[in-house]
Amino acid sequence: MSDTLLKFMLGPGHVRGVAVRLGDSWREMLRRRQHGAAVQELLGEMSAASVLLAGSLKFDGTLILQLHGDGPLRLAVAECQPDFGLRATAKASEAQVEQAAQVDLASLANPHGGGRCVITLDPRQPGQQPYQGIVGLTDAGGQALHDLSAVLRQYLDQSEQIPSWLMLAADDRAACGLLVQRMPDAADAAGASGERADEDFARAVHLASTLKRDELLGLQPEEWLRRLFWEEQARVFPAPQPRFHCTCSKSRVAQMLRMLGRDEVESVLRERGEVDVRCEFCGAGYAFDLVDAAQLFREQIDQPPASSRAQ
Repeated sequence: MSDTLLKFMLGPGHVRGVAVRLGDSWREMLRRRQHGAAVQELLGEMSAASVLLAGSLKFDGTLILQLHGDGPLRLAVAECQPDFGLRATAKASEAQVEQAAQVDLASLANPHGGGRCVITLDPRQPGQQPYQGIVGLTDAGGQALHDLSAVLRQYLDQSEQIPSWLMLAADDRAACGLLVQRMPDAADAAGASGERADEDFARAVHLASTLKRDELLGLQPEEWLRRLFWEEQARVFPAPQPRFHCTCSKSRVAQMLRMLGRDEVESVLRERGEVDVRCEFCGAGYAFDLVDAAQLFREQIDQPPASSRAQ
């Protein structure tokens, strides 16, 4: 099944939502980078969540969702680019995952209480600074959160201050998500209209909560909306189609090697005969031999100073 992203509004406009189903793109990510079932499911949920969050924002840039763990999962990253190109990767000890008595977010990434979720908004326009929000993997009372949906609800409550509900699921066929939010309308902050908005949001959450995991994974987003909100007059708006897209390239790898420095690169060349760099997201390999390395640093020397280039 293809990839689908839907943005929608319910009733009089007090509730908005985003629905996503990743099919082709998710299977392409799985084909390129293999992980154990537990890590794979979490990475799929993160991929769907990155699209939901990006789809809910008026933002021209890349959204990067990261989990930094202190358990078997050390790092997981899902990235949604401005055109809804996607890529994701994870670093985990699969042996430790298999030994865990229970496999959920808390045991994978937060067994010692040090795990955190980081969401970065990296603007596309030059000169703009990235924004970063960080939340722990525990609730306000210090209790471990056991699924990604709960962590992201906490993030939205704290960072965006928008009442939100979301559901995520992934398997080896699809990665899916549904996000429902109360519209952040200042005019509705008090009075009868504000109460109506709260009631509409509560009703939308109640209806959305009836969606089962197998329905989320087995049906198309249009069917979710029809089954859940058939009385709410859902209005669906055009949205880009998500797709797998890795932004790695030989020129980017070359720039990374220049940053490492000539001595480090030459040390690897003496030991191995070439520098072999493999993309952690898509698995693409980039090899640099003696001639390539010499050209790298010759180009660096030949470039005029910044002041000269600006003239």
